[in-house]
Amino acid sequence: MEKIFLCSYFAEVASILSESVSVPLRGKTVAFIPTASIHETYTQYVEEARVAFDSLGLIVKELEITQCSKNEIEEVLTSCDCIYVSGGNTFFLLQELRRTGIDRCIIEQVEQGKLYIGESAGAMILAPNIEYAKGMDDCYSRVSGMEDFVGLGLVGFYPVVHFDSVPFEKAAREVVNKNSHLPLKIITNQQAIVVVGNNVVIKERK
Repeated sequence: MEKIFLCSYFAEVASILSESVSVPLRGKTVAFIPTASIHETYTQYVEEARVAFDSLGLIVKELEITQCSKNEIEEVLTSCDCIYVSGGNTFFLLQELRRTGIDRCIIEQVEQGKLYIGESAGAMILAPNIEYAKGMDDCYSRVSGMEDFVGLGLVGFYPVVHFDSVPFEKAAREVVNKNSHLPLKIITNQQAIVVVGNNVVIKERK
């Protein structure tokens, strides 16, 4: 049964993770993939996520996929208890997942029941297609000639992150307005989309 936790800002909602997916976390290992953030000017949220995992008692295994071989990446992904993919540039992230072939590995692990935690870009990458994210991310400067925007497709909806949240208010609303024909799931920085099997709910930090 798939267990997926998608959010805009992990540090803000980390406290509801374990209760949302009913999985004991303390002492477990998390493959920590910050790749989407490596070309971003602001990355404080990545460090905040590390601190949040530590406070939950998880052991972080850093996995920056542009710096590792496919075998190294697969070894960490298969041996860890859960997978976290950070925010950053959704298109660069998809490019690197495809280049390394790790997109298939993540799909297989999640389909087998491994907990997936996606923050911002790490959430949108799970949609059937990520072209809708063009309103929030630059799909050209760090990506070489991407024409196929098919996402990992682990969910049947399209997460819209950072809704009504600084500094993404305008961009998020434009994504919603331009893609109203899609099954959007809209979340603020204080909310998370929780998928357990066929059950999909939006939870909010109290």
